[in-house]
Parts: sequence; C-alpha cells; structure tokens
Amino acid sequence: MNKSFRFALLGVCLVGLHLDAAVYKGQREYIKQCVDCHSSGQAFVGKKRIYEWEELMEQKGKPLAQIHQEAKEAQESVEYFESKRFEKMSKHLEDFFKEYAKDSGNVPACN
Repeated sequence: MNKSFRFALLGVCLVGLHLDAAVYKGQREYIKQCVDCHSSGQAFVGKKRIYEWEELMEQKGKPLAQIHQEAKEAQESVEYFESKRFEKMSKHLEDFFKEYAKDSGNVPACN
C-alpha cells in the first residue's frame, strides 16, 4: 500500500469514530439533562422523524429551546436551554435524536 492510501484510510476511520462519539455524547447529554421529564430515549426521541428533529435543532436548537421556554411544565429546563452548555451540546443532541428517530430503525439503550 502506498502512503497516501494508508493516510486516507486512517482519516476515514477517525472520521467514523468521531461521528459515533457525537451520537454517544448526545445520548449522554440526553440522559443527564432530559430523561427526568421525558423518560427513556425511545419514548421521546422515537416519536419524531429525522426531518422533524432537523427542524427542531436548526440554529443550535433554538426551536426546541423555544418550545421548552413556552411550556409551563418545562420551566425548570429554561436555564439549561439558555446556557452555553446547550448551545455547545446541541449538535451532539441532534445527532442522537436523528440516530434514534422514528424512521431511523435504531433503538437507543438509555439506562
């Protein structure tokens, strides 16, 4: 094998590992921040299709944050949705939501 092929193969492997890590980070964040109100991942995440999660997570999750800010029962979560942590983790949450969306065929193990 030539050097450029090995380098390209290594790059593909590292990118693949990074993508899986993003889903894992999103799942971990969901368990930490959301599971108290929304219970298991499949009960909540699996209710929406991939395109619906894409719409809710546009602009670093602003539509999802707005839903929580407007809901009386979600007032405890407003501080989180206004935080830099949510902004930082929104991409990972989106990856998690899309990975286990209703039309993805995947089932999360949130425990």
